[in-house]
Amino acid sequence: METRIFGKTGAKITIITMGGCGLGYVDQNEADKAIQLALDHGINMIDVAPTYGNAEIRLNPWIQKYRNKFFLAVKTLKRTKRGAWRQLNRSLEKLGTTYFDLYQFHAVSSVDELNQILDPNGAMEAFKEAKEKGLIKHIGITVHNDVRLLQKALEMSDEFDTVLLPVYVAALVKPSPENDYKRILQITQEKNIGVTAIKAISRGRWMKEPIYKTWYEPFDDQKLIEQAVWFTLSQEGVTTYSLPCDVRLWDLVLNAAKNYRKLNEDQQNKIIDMGRKCEFRPLFPE
Repeated sequence: METRIFGKTGAKITIITMGGCGLGYVDQNEADKAIQLALDHGINMIDVAPTYGNAEIRLNPWIQKYRNKFFLAVKTLKRTKRGAWRQLNRSLEKLGTTYFDLYQFHAVSSVDELNQILDPNGAMEAFKEAKEKGLIKHIGITVHNDVRLLQKALEMSDEFDTVLLPVYVAALVKPSPENDYKRILQITQEKNIGVTAIKAISRGRWMKEPIYKTWYEPFDDQKLIEQAVWFTLSQEGVTTYSLPCDVRLWDLVLNAAKNYRKLNEDQQNKIIDMGRKCEFRPLFPE
């Protein structure tokens, strides 16, 4: 699988990341099959969080066996120094490793949260101390609802090596400031910051009874997934796309990535036009 340099981390990352969310709500046997599938496609990055059910436990035997083969990214919702330290150590124990390649502030959703993180005794203090001790190598931040928070974060601190945000077709079907990932990608390229994309295969919020474990309605047609994944990976500045939160969709996404071809501007615009005709919906604002 194609690899790209993950910003100033310098790591060569596969264009698809093993999203731990999909592993947290299945048993070990099913998780093992999904992980092996990802490994068979050459994936070398994992992104996981304590909020993903039993994902850290499911990954533990694989981390124990293949730790040096993975760029391991972990997240925390804790915003205080004390809380972040505690959760960092719990995640290290659950995953069975002595360090994380990347530790991220998970799903920052307001300026108040950002201020709390960066204030004295905020979680950033724990991150910096952990970095000095060799428990983490790099620091990242993730935003789901309003990507403008990433611009604010990158203005307020130079500590961030990576960001994670939604980069998907439906965001451009009905553009809004909350969804303007293109502005963020311009900034990350200027600052050499690695980018993990999420939500690539989102059609919009569920308008019917969910049939997948994703909180949005995903595409489940191979052709649509191919177009959506290629679109996301063709955005300048995107390093990798993290697999969705249902392992039943992984094979379709991995097949799309295996055949990836970069789309030119005209091809991308045709996909956006298709999204309008098919009534794709941005996830935010609600």
